[in-house]
Amino acid sequence: MPDRRGRLHRRAVSTLSRRAVAALSAGVCVAIAALAVTAIVLARPAGEDASIDGYTVTRDELLFHLRRLEPTVQNELRNEHRLQGAIDWTTPVGDGTALDQLTSRALDEIWRDKTTLILAEERGLDVAIDHEDFLAQLAAENERRADALARGEVVYGVTAFSPEEYYSHRLTEITTALKERLSAAAGDPLWVDDGDVRRAFDADREAWSANATTYSYSKLVVRVPEGDGASTDYAARLNRRVAAAGRLADVAAREPGAMLTTDTYDGGLAGANAHDQDLMVLLGNLAPGEISAPVMGTGQVTYYELDGRSVDESAALADYSRRIRQALIEERFKQFLERRIATSDIEVDAEALDAINAKDVQE
Repeated sequence: MPDRRGRLHRRAVSTLSRRAVAALSAGVCVAIAALAVTAIVLARPAGEDASIDGYTVTRDELLFHLRRLEPTVQNELRNEHRLQGAIDWTTPVGDGTALDQLTSRALDEIWRDKTTLILAEERGLDVAIDHEDFLAQLAAENERRADALARGEVVYGVTAFSPEEYYSHRLTEITTALKERLSAAAGDPLWVDDGDVRRAFDADREAWSANATTYSYSKLVVRVPEGDGASTDYAARLNRRVAAAGRLADVAAREPGAMLTTDTYDGGLAGANAHDQDLMVLLGNLAPGEISAPVMGTGQVTYYELDGRSVDESAALADYSRRIRQALIEERFKQFLERRIATSDIEVDAEALDAINAKDVQE
C-alpha cells in the first residue's frame, strides 16, 4: 500500500490549477513554516491585483475541521463502503484509509471556505480569515451574549455558541452577505436582470407555472360491493371498463350508482392541505383527456380525468420571479467561486499531515 504522504501529494496535485501543477513539475515549491499543516496561496485575478496573498492553515485549524466533519464523513463511509459501527480511522478505504478520506474532505472545505472569506474581505465585509481571529470573534460573541443575559436582555438563538456552531453560523451569514454584494447592481458578477429571469422562466415554463395553472377536471366516484374478494373483483372489472370507454362520462352513463362531477382546481392552493397537494400532483401528471389510475377508498373507487388546463403566465412570472432570481444567483455564485478556486494554489506539507493520527481526531 502506498504511504500516506504519497497519496496526499497525488491528491494535492490532482486538485491544483494547471498553473500550480506546472510549478510543482518544475520543482518550484513554497517553503512552509514548521507549525503550518497546509498553506493556501490565492492569486487575485489578473487586472485586480498582481500580488499573491498567503494564508496559513495551522495544525489546530485542521484538527478543528477534522473533528467538525468527523460525524458527516463517518456516515458517508458507512453508506458508501458499508462500514459498521464506530469508524476506525485506520480502516483501509479505497487506496488509502478512512483518515485519508476525512483529511481530504477537510482540506477541500478549508480551501473552499477560505476562498469565500477572502472574496468577502475583498468586498468590504468584516471577516476572520485566520483561525485565531475566528476564535477571537467567537469569544467576543459569547461574551456579548453573556453580558446581555446578565442585564436581563433577550438573547435570540443560543446563549453561547460552540466553535462548530459559530463557524457554520458565521460562514452562512458571510456567504449570504457576499452574494448580496456581488449581485447588487448591473455589472456585478452575480447581477441578474429581468431578461435573465424571463429566459429562465421560459426554459422551464411548466415547472415554474404550477401555482398559476387552473385545471378543469371530471371526477367519477363508484361504489364497490363489500365482502371477501368482491370489492377487488369488481374494481378490476371496473378498471377494464374505464380503460375501454376512454371517457369518464361514458362510464358514468352505464355504471349503476356512479356519480360524475366536474370542477376546477387552482394550482395556487397547492400548499393548503394534504388533499390539495395530492390533487395537484395527480392533475399535474395528466395530459388533457387522460384518466388517472384508480384511487381506492373505503367502499368506493375514484377516477379523475383532466379536461383541460390554462396558465396565467403573467401571474406565474410574478409569483416565481423572486425564486428564479435567487436560483440564478445561487448558480452564478457557485460558478464564480469555482472559477476563483481554479485560479488558486494549495500546497500540502505531507510530513505535517503524517503527524496527525486517529487519536488526534478523537481527542
